[in-house]
Amino acid sequence: AALFCLPIFLLLRMAGGPVAGAIYPMRALVADLAAFVCSWAGFALASLPLAEAMGRRALWPRFIAAWNWVNLVQYVALALLSLPELLGLPGMVADTLALLGLGYAMWLQWFATRLALGLSGSRAAAFVALDLGISLFLSGLAARFALG
Repeated sequence: AALFCLPIFLLLRMAGGPVAGAIYPMRALVADLAAFVCSWAGFALASLPLAEAMGRRALWPRFIAAWNWVNLVQYVALALLSLPELLGLPGMVADTLALLGLGYAMWLQWFATRLALGLSGSRAAAFVALDLGISLFLSGLAARFALG
């Protein structure tokens, strides 16, 4: 699924990335690609000990498969709900739709995690928080690298 998500990721980053309004520099592209790969693989690796600590190691392969393909749905939803901003709609409308997209993506991951691992809602939220934390950290790191 990562190969299907990569073009969507790059389009979203180029539209609102670290150097918005400028030509997307090669340095930013390399940083974003590295962050994408490290985030995708990093969460998969970091989620294994968390699943094991919760007594769900045997269900982890099923969870990773579900998480992998849920990411594609998340990327498509985020891209569609970001279109108004890219098309120049008023800030309030575009921001609301982007926020709805983010909320839906997080809910979808929480729901898939809860089902795939057979966890309570709060335990599934720990996986969502881990994924979000890794993504935000690496995205911020990539942005800092891109700006020099």
